[in-house]
Amino acid sequence: MSLIEEIRTRQNITKDQLVHLLTTEDESLLTRLKITARAVADSVYGNQIFIRGLIEFTNYCKNDCYYCGIRRSNTRSDRYRLTEDQILSCCQNGYELGFRTFVLQGGEDPWYSDDKICAVVSRIRSSYPDCAVTLSIGEKSEESYQRFFDAGADRYLLRHETADETHYRKLHPEEMSLSHRKNCLRTLKRIGYQTGCGFMVGSPFQTMDSLYEDLMFILELQPEMTGIGPFIPHKDTPFADRPAGTLDRTLRLLSIIRLLHPHVLLPATTALGTIHPLGREMGIQAGANVVMPNLSPTDVRGKYLLYDNKICTGDEAAECRCCMQRRMEGIGYEVVTDRGDFR
Repeated sequence: MSLIEEIRTRQNITKDQLVHLLTTEDESLLTRLKITARAVADSVYGNQIFIRGLIEFTNYCKNDCYYCGIRRSNTRSDRYRLTEDQILSCCQNGYELGFRTFVLQGGEDPWYSDDKICAVVSRIRSSYPDCAVTLSIGEKSEESYQRFFDAGADRYLLRHETADETHYRKLHPEEMSLSHRKNCLRTLKRIGYQTGCGFMVGSPFQTMDSLYEDLMFILELQPEMTGIGPFIPHKDTPFADRPAGTLDRTLRLLSIIRLLHPHVLLPATTALGTIHPLGREMGIQAGANVVMPNLSPTDVRGKYLLYDNKICTGDEAAECRCCMQRRMEGIGYEVVTDRGDFR
């Protein structure tokens, strides 16, 4: 049995196998990895690519993660918050464009109390009952997560960033805790959310050991969604001078994750499109099956900068939607306008 077939069949990987796949220069092996991963995705989801409408509703954050452009210590960040009506307007625009999942993403902004989040979720749910509501607003209490779920949130994205404690400590201030973040993810699963985790590829101090820990955590958690993308430095962070993660390694890891977790909803991220003009298309061809165009108002998109040189900050929502559809059709895939639930 070949290496790739063994990983696909066992839905597991050894550290030596991971090292080999991430360091090999055997182009035929890498082509088989990508083709096999794409075939696995097609066997579950066909040639359908799910589209999510991303609404970046606040760039205030109480945290001070060393890699993030909206960290609280970045005094150069031009801060903003969308109102409840502005968020609903984004949803209305998105619904008319065919979006059936809305992703509300923001920094950990204490101004948005549980009551405010629940009010927004409830309005989206009542206005668009055929749509899924995804939250990506960081670490909260179990009570808060339950309230959001009861208000109508279906999914929750919380990238763990790294599952290696030593690595985590080099990326985050002392008041943050990897064990707490992992417990948040387990709590979300227990409540009943379709839950998403994920990590940066090529973040400072990342090792093969930490990448292996990331994959083992994904296998343990069995998330419905996994978001990975290359680390891209931001000029106003402590990691401003660090090299970015690479397209090549990100694509290899996308394929590996697809083999390990065949049913996972796996985005081709904006960060991939930022480091290469065809990065998102390559991500789909490597096994991803989700894209997330931006529905945020154009006057705030350039302010939600987790990293430098983010693409599509000036495009209208309709432009993003049509552009993405053309891109996916160009490589033989169909953008579908349904909720795109985990299967």
